[in-house]
Amino acid sequence: MSTDSPNRQDPEETARRSIGARRNPASQEAILDAAEAVLEEGGIAGFSIEAVARRARAGKPTIYRWWPHRTALMLDVYKRFKNAKAFPDTGSLRGDLVSFLGDHLLGFWHGSLCGTVYRAVVAEAQTDQEAAKVLNAYHDERMAHSVQIVDRAKSRGEVPQDTDGELIIGLVVSYAWHKLLLGQVEEAMEKVPRVVEVILKGVPGYRG
Repeated sequence: MSTDSPNRQDPEETARRSIGARRNPASQEAILDAAEAVLEEGGIAGFSIEAVARRARAGKPTIYRWWPHRTALMLDVYKRFKNAKAFPDTGSLRGDLVSFLGDHLLGFWHGSLCGTVYRAVVAEAQTDQEAAKVLNAYHDERMAHSVQIVDRAKSRGEVPQDTDGELIIGLVVSYAWHKLLLGQVEEAMEKVPRVVEVILKGVPGYRG
């Protein structure tokens, strides 16, 4: 008897139809769950769209339609954890920057899958234009949120209104990225207060 009966449904085709061209929230979460599991089990070297498709029982064309390459999918796994972490609001610029650098960046990466994933994303962006576009878009998105730390300091009168918030946040983030890529996150965490102090000393009119 033929196995190609018209009543027989192909599992992968069924999964593809259930996901569809638009991102169904439940299906999206299932794929991200699968991607996270693949990363935890096989690391960066074992991560691929094919491996995620097998784990999620989803069609590769659907995953590629939502995430055009593996870097975009890795970054979305990372963002799912990052977005759950609230930005610091300690009541002072110094306190916010120390928390931002120490907890929100270095502490978030330290000894976790998140640090491994983000380092891989940054590395791939150096040789892949599409990966660079994804990373730059994410950086711009995070900068728009992070600069609110400096905006609050302006409203409190800690810094002048013309203070370059993006520059301050950029200096903090650059230090964190540098230490992440060198694999020196733990050592960097010990210097967080000193790093913030040095940066703030360069802010004209800072009243801390």
